[in-house]
Amino acid sequence: MADTTRRPGAWHNLGTVIAFEVRRTLKRRSFWAMTLAVPALMLAISALVIFSNGSAMKSVDASQRQQVPFTYTDASGLIDPTIAAKSGGTPTSDADAARAAVVAGKADLFIAYPADPTKQTIEVAGRDKGIAQPTDYAGIARSVLLASAKEKVSDAKLAGVLTGTPRVHELTYADGRVAPGVASVILPGAFLVLFYLAIIMLGNQMLNITVEEKENRVTEMILTTIQPTTLILGKLLALVAVGLVQTLVLIGPMLVLPGLIMTLLGANLPSSADLPPDALPSMADLASAINPPAIAVGALLFLGAFLMFTGLLVSIGAIMPTAKDAGSAFGTIVIALFLPFYAMGILMADPHGVASQVLTFFPLTSPVTAMVRNATGTLYPWETAVTLVLIYGFAALFLALGVRLFRTGSISYNAKLDIRKVFSSRRC
Repeated sequence: MADTTRRPGAWHNLGTVIAFEVRRTLKRRSFWAMTLAVPALMLAISALVIFSNGSAMKSVDASQRQQVPFTYTDASGLIDPTIAAKSGGTPTSDADAARAAVVAGKADLFIAYPADPTKQTIEVAGRDKGIAQPTDYAGIARSVLLASAKEKVSDAKLAGVLTGTPRVHELTYADGRVAPGVASVILPGAFLVLFYLAIIMLGNQMLNITVEEKENRVTEMILTTIQPTTLILGKLLALVAVGLVQTLVLIGPMLVLPGLIMTLLGANLPSSADLPPDALPSMADLASAINPPAIAVGALLFLGAFLMFTGLLVSIGAIMPTAKDAGSAFGTIVIALFLPFYAMGILMADPHGVASQVLTFFPLTSPVTAMVRNATGTLYPWETAVTLVLIYGFAALFLALGVRLFRTGSISYNAKLDIRKVFSSRRC
């Protein structure tokens, strides 16, 4: 009967904690500064990259439009003088003098075509214009030779095959269906990106869930009106709500980022009519890249990993007396998170080997490894089941441990909590 009367109060306290923590976090300028810094940095870097690429392309186009005058000798007899002249070429009979002029800086380019270009090397001597103004001298030599060879072939179709690059539309099949290829990795792999963003942006808040009150010496007063389980659960749910706010702030700019950058920079994108038939993916190709089971598993792994590392960081925070002491342990967690990337070659080459299995089932490396293998399609169903049970089991264990550590060591202000004292206590 007592439990029934206490339940409404407990739920009321839970809502109070959630509302207080969310309001307090969202009112902090540092929270918004860090949250908005990520999309702002993405916008700045993307704009800089696109602007630099656009400038580079314009520079390349300008250099291509500006002909480089050159002299050449033709021992093969394949070079068409008219085509060479249109490209800025002038024939010469004195190869040594033409080469010496380039060496002395008096000429830009000299090309010596051998008797058999299929077996012998074309000699190209050009004046160096520096790294900032690179010139494709070899490309000039090839284009003149290919254009001259194409002119000598009467069949236009045959000439196009010999001198061009045929377009090929490749399809691979698995289990009687078109395999989506690399595109199928994007959506399941997005959960791995979200997980890293959550840990990086919310890691300190996870760590300080229990430390802040201990540092401010207000724990005894709080615990006289609220149960430790309700307090930590409320803080955890508030943290999830804050994470959702940050996710929406990040996803919004990412959706409008490409169009905004194109508008700001005035980039002229080619129309679909100017592109090859196989340059744009069809609706069938896009549909085949969506793998609902892999996406569902990725979402479950992300949620379990978030809860597990939150419980772990809450437990660490409950042990440490100050945020400074707790922060030193955060580096170890980050190293464990990035450890699977150092073994990425093994995960790709031998996804079912001993090393991959260890990384998949070891609690601290399991979430990242499992999300990588799920995205790449190398996680077996039984491995998925074991991994999910493992991750959610440790999430529940760490959260329960964090509550018990906080209950036992909530007033341990000046020293680390003695773990032996916690487990020797009969209080639950």
